[in-house]
Amino acid sequence: MMILKTASIFILAGLCEIGGGYLVWLWLKENKSPWLGFAGFILLGMYGIVATFQPANFARTYATYGGVFIAMSLLWAMKFDSYIPDRFDLIGAFVALVGVGIIYYAPR
Repeated sequence: MMILKTASIFILAGLCEIGGGYLVWLWLKENKSPWLGFAGFILLGMYGIVATFQPANFARTYATYGGVFIAMSLLWAMKFDSYIPDRFDLIGAFVALVGVGIIYYAPR
C-alpha cells in the first residue's frame, strides 16, 4: 500500500512539474498566451507543495523524483510532442527507475 501511495504522489508531482514547465515552454518558445505561462508557474509551485506529501526526507524524495521525471518526461513528449523514444531513451528510463526504486524503497 505504501508503494501505491508514494508512487501516486510522485506521479502527481510529475504532472505538476512537467505540465507547468511545458506551459511555460509554450508561452516562451512557441509564442503562446502569457496566461499559459502564468498557469505554468502555478503548476510549478504546486509541484513544490505536492512533493512535501512524501514520507521520506528531502534528499531521498528529490533523488527519486529525478528518475521519475526522466520516465514521465518521455511519456509527456510522446503524448504532446509526437516524440518517439529510441531504445536508448527507454533503456535509460528503465535504469533510472530501477535506481530510484532502490534509493526510495530499499529496506533500511
